[in-house]
This record gives sequence, C-alpha cells and structure tokens, in this order.
Amino acid sequence: MAAPRGTCAVRAARGSGRRPLLTAAGSAFAHVTVHPDSYPKGATDGTLAFRVPNEEDNADTTQVQVLLPTDHPIPSVLVTPEHGWTAQVKTTKPKNPIKTDDGTINEGVSEITWTKGRIEPGQYRDFSVAFGQLPDITVQLAFKTLQTYSDGKDVRWIEVPESGQAEPENPAPVLKLTKAADEAASSASAAPKASSAAASDATTRNLGIAGLIAGVLGIGTAAVALYRSRLPRPQRP
Repeated sequence: MAAPRGTCAVRAARGSGRRPLLTAAGSAFAHVTVHPDSYPKGATDGTLAFRVPNEEDNADTTQVQVLLPTDHPIPSVLVTPEHGWTAQVKTTKPKNPIKTDDGTINEGVSEITWTKGRIEPGQYRDFSVAFGQLPDITVQLAFKTLQTYSDGKDVRWIEVPESGQAEPENPAPVLKLTKAADEAASSASAAPKASSAAASDATTRNLGIAGLIAGVLGIGTAAVALYRSRLPRPQRP
C-alpha cells in the first residue's frame, strides 16, 4: 500500500488489519516489539506492526502510546483501523527539514496513541502503521512506548538497548536499518575490484621476480662464457 508522503493522516485502510488474539507464552511476549525488526535505509511504502502483550493478571491494557523518533523523523504514516480502538496521530516540526523522494518536508510524525480499546490478560494485539519513507542516515530507530492498564498502572517501554549490553528491563521497540540496495550493491562491486587489483599487483610482482631471476641467470651464463674464452687453448701436437 502506497502511503502518500508529505501528509500525516489517519485513514481507514482496506480490511480491519486485526490479528487474532492469542494466549501469550514464552519470552517472545515479554515486552512491546516492532515487526519486522529491520528495514533497508530509506525504505518507502512499508508497514510496521507494534505488538503489545498484556502482562497483567487482573487488568486490561486500555491505551498504547508510541513515540516516534524526532531526531530522525518519519514524515508520514497511515494507521490501520483496529476494531474497538481509536487512533490519534500527532506531528511536530523537526529541527532539520526532511528530504524525501518527493521533495523536502517540514513536518514529521511525533506520536501515535490508541485508546478506547482493551487487551485482556494473557492476550496481545498488533497495531499496524504504514509509513511513507524511513530515514537513511541512521542505523536504528527506537520507538519508545507507554502502555496504560485499566487499574491505572503505566509501563514505560523506553530503555534503548545498547550493543553488547544485557537487555534492559523495559526495552523500547527498536527497528534496525540495514544498508540500502544501492549501497549494498556498491559495496559488493567494490570487493571484486579490490580483489582484481590485488591479483594484478601479485601478478606484476611475480613477473618482476621472474624477470630478475632470468636476468641474473643471463649474467651468470655470460660470465662463464667470458671466463672460458680467456682460458689458454691447448696446443696441437
């Protein structure tokens, strides 16, 4: 689905976009996550799903607020309708204009809040969002998330995991941004060139050594011939 860039709106996409509610089990349901967990840098017209589990035994999740990064903003989103839930999108003016394939944009999405619905204990729900274009100058995006329960409890999934460190207690959903297709192709094409250059250098060196050896052998042969020519010849009887 192509999301128009340069606008920030909540629209009814075709179909409910709702995933069945399942019983949560295992560590995969331990915290709020984003799916897929990676996209190429600068990807356009894609979809993200924020998976929100209910970890409480006696309370329902009644509100989910996802804070989008403002240092590397996303210019536009479309929110898939979720049955029983109401979504609100807020925008902000970033410090620097956002450059997209369609030009420069001076507004980015800052947060999305879902309310008026319920996620019961032992269940989860996916909240889907279509984006116009992702940033291309960073390696990851952290979506800090606030989860509110019917008993008034707030869980703040806002800790950004650090590479090489243990996972924090309340990690924020993180989307990894991988090399774009053209960047990966450029790296791949550079590798054969480097290998070819190395092979060429090795060949040149080998030919140089061979030539040097041949030269030395030639000089040696000439020296022997010269030495023999100067030896007195035996006289005939």
